[in-house]
Amino acid sequence: MAERISRFAAGLGAFALLAPVVGCGGDKPVAAAERSSDLTVWLTVDAQESWPDLVTTVNERFHKKHPKVNVKVQYQQWTSKNQKIDAALAGQDVPDVVEMGNSETTNYIVNGAFAALDPGKFDHSKKWIGALRDACQMDGTTYCVPYYAGARVGIYRTDLLKEIGVDHAPRSYPEMIADLDKLKRKFGAGDKNFSAFYMPGRYWYAAMAFVKDAGGEIAVEKGGRWQGALSSARSVAGLTAWKNLLDAYYVGDRSKDNGDEPAVVGQGHVGMFYGNTWEAKAATDSRSGGNPALRGKFATFAFPGPSGKLLPPFLGGSTLAVPAKSENQDLAGEWIKMFTDPASQRRLIAADTLPNNTAQLREVAADGVNGPAAKAAERGWVTPLAPGWGAVEKSNVLQEMLQDIATGRQSVQGAARAADHRIDAVINEN
Repeated sequence: MAERISRFAAGLGAFALLAPVVGCGGDKPVAAAERSSDLTVWLTVDAQESWPDLVTTVNERFHKKHPKVNVKVQYQQWTSKNQKIDAALAGQDVPDVVEMGNSETTNYIVNGAFAALDPGKFDHSKKWIGALRDACQMDGTTYCVPYYAGARVGIYRTDLLKEIGVDHAPRSYPEMIADLDKLKRKFGAGDKNFSAFYMPGRYWYAAMAFVKDAGGEIAVEKGGRWQGALSSARSVAGLTAWKNLLDAYYVGDRSKDNGDEPAVVGQGHVGMFYGNTWEAKAATDSRSGGNPALRGKFATFAFPGPSGKLLPPFLGGSTLAVPAKSENQDLAGEWIKMFTDPASQRRLIAADTLPNNTAQLREVAADGVNGPAAKAAERGWVTPLAPGWGAVEKSNVLQEMLQDIATGRQSVQGAARAADHRIDAVINEN
């Protein structure tokens, strides 16, 4: 999901905070049904590429109810979406529905960009996955609707595990460490590039999962102000566990991130890695740098944490919001309701995507590629819901801290303390 959060025109907040709460039946259903209008929906290219039939079906359903309303779906690239949204929000010609990454919403909500929504009008709202629900709320008010989710899992080479006499995925952290030791002994001796576990130094989604598993936090709110918490005892314990895993089993550049993970894994020198479920397939797809000869040789598992529980994954995902300046807020709410109802969520499940609610997580096939992700999702987390989180990410403070730890440039405690100071400087600014 996109992670950049931008600032936009001052004065928007005062306007938006006066906006009415958006329902899905609307207070004036007759007027809504008879209205002749265009409803503009901005979705990212994920929908266009992975579930275009869902978009078509929902638009057809919506048209039957509102035959005079023309739904115009416009697909946006993640890299340029926020810039376009910022420009639209600064003017008067705004889309009626916008898709947001769940880590992007806070700054927009703080600045009053989105209309308030009545969660009771949307299906499964009481069972929305917590990490998505929390990203949509502020001070008890809901400003967006969870759309879909994604959670990282463990991914392993089934053929390599068979060669070391293991016929199943790790079921606990000690069992995983034992498997990694066997992989390292079997394949590392004759292959200087072999990593029993692939873990590049700047992979912050992975490292922060270990922080969460140890009971630590990236940042915490105290007295209405946010502050970095990476140097707390629990956070340091999590970072230390992450570094120990890296030191023991990763062979490679510690100053790189995981952006090319499928291509690296596809070279055949990796036993296990931590990633999104789609990366298992991408590692065998030449279009992403993977190796087709490895097809059928990857499987996923719910990644265990040192705590004895599942490692809490960063819960990526998207939400749907209604800009406060939209003149079709009631219709926008109805469209979102259809696009996120149980039938629509089942279509996402069929596309190996996690639904927005815990009830339908049970519908994800346990033995499918996304089964382990569904199992881990309820322990999922999102980045701090602080007004300046976008500035924190833009500064690369987490990546640079981890690189310093991974390369030995600084101790875990020293690097974490320095990162906290950098976080404190910007996390409260919107």
